[in-house]
Amino acid sequence: MKRVVSLIAGALLLSAQAVGLAQAYPSKPVKVVVPLAAGGTGDTLARTVGDGMARELGQSVVIDNRPGAGGLLGTTSVLNAPADGYTLLAVSPSHVINPALHAGSTYDPLRDFEPITVLAYTHQVIAAHPSVPASNLRELIAYAKNNPGKLNYGSAGTGSATHLNMELLKSMAGVDIVHVPYKGSTQARQGVLAGEVQLAVDGLLPLQPLIKDGRLKVIAVTSSRRPQSNPEIPTVGETLPGYASDTWYGLLARSGTPREAISRLHQAAVKALQSPAVREGLTKLGADPAGNTPAEFRAFLAEEQKLWGKVLKDSGVKPQ
Repeated sequence: MKRVVSLIAGALLLSAQAVGLAQAYPSKPVKVVVPLAAGGTGDTLARTVGDGMARELGQSVVIDNRPGAGGLLGTTSVLNAPADGYTLLAVSPSHVINPALHAGSTYDPLRDFEPITVLAYTHQVIAAHPSVPASNLRELIAYAKNNPGKLNYGSAGTGSATHLNMELLKSMAGVDIVHVPYKGSTQARQGVLAGEVQLAVDGLLPLQPLIKDGRLKVIAVTSSRRPQSNPEIPTVGETLPGYASDTWYGLLARSGTPREAISRLHQAAVKALQSPAVREGLTKLGADPAGNTPAEFRAFLAEEQKLWGKVLKDSGVKPQ
C-alpha cells in the first residue's frame, strides 16, 4: 500500500512539475535560426517580427543567421537542437522545395517540424526590359507564342522560387521562354537591366525604383493577391486563372516541441503581427502581415510541397 501511495505521489509531483514548466515557458531567450545571410528581406522580416515577439514573451528573441547549401545548413542545425521551443526556424518556400531538389536532403518538411504560423507574404514580380514589345501579361504570352525560344528570363538560380514561379507560368500558358540562372537575385536584376535577358523574376521591393524611373516594365506579380503597397500591379492569375504563387515567410519548431510552447509562440507571433510597429516595419519591406493557425500552416505546407514537386518534375529539374 505504501508503495502505491508513493507511486501516486511521485506521479502527482511529476505532473505538477510539468505544469510548472509549461507555465514558465519561456524562461530564457528564444533563438530563431534564419538560413539566409543578414540584411536580406527574409532576415529583416524575421528580426522585425522577432522584436515584437520578444515584447510579448518577456524574453529576448535572438536571430542566428546560418546561410549555406540553399538553406540546408540552418535547417539541419535546428534539427540537431533540443525540441524544447527555444530554437526555431524561419522558413520560406525553399523549405518545401529543397528536399525534392537536393538528393542529399535529410529532412521532411512536414514530419520533422511543427508549424507555428505564416508571418508574412511578400511579392515577386515579372519584370521586362523596355525593349520587350509587351506591357502586360496577355501581350507577353502572345509574343512568346509567336516567338518560341526567343525570350530569355533570369532567375536567382536553378530551383529558386524565382525560377519555379516562371516555370509554372510557362507550363500553364504553354510558352517557351528560356531560363538563364544567375548566382542570386541581384545578378539576375542586373542582367535584365543590361539587356542580357529580356525578363526577370525578382522581389517587388528592389524592383520598385527601377520600375518607377522606367528602367524596367512591370508585367505582373506572381502572388494570389495584388500587393497592398502597389494595388495597381495585376496578378498573373488575373490573366491565367488558377495561377498563384505566394512568397511567404513562416516560423517552425522541431517536431516533438511541447504543445504549450507552440501555443505560446503562436500567440506571441500573432500579437506581434497585429502591433503597429511590426506592421509598419513589414510595410517598408513590401510585406503583407499574416498570422494563421498552426493547423492552417501545416495544410498550406502540404499544398506547397505538392505544387512545387510537380513543377520540378514537369520542368525537368534534376536533384542536385
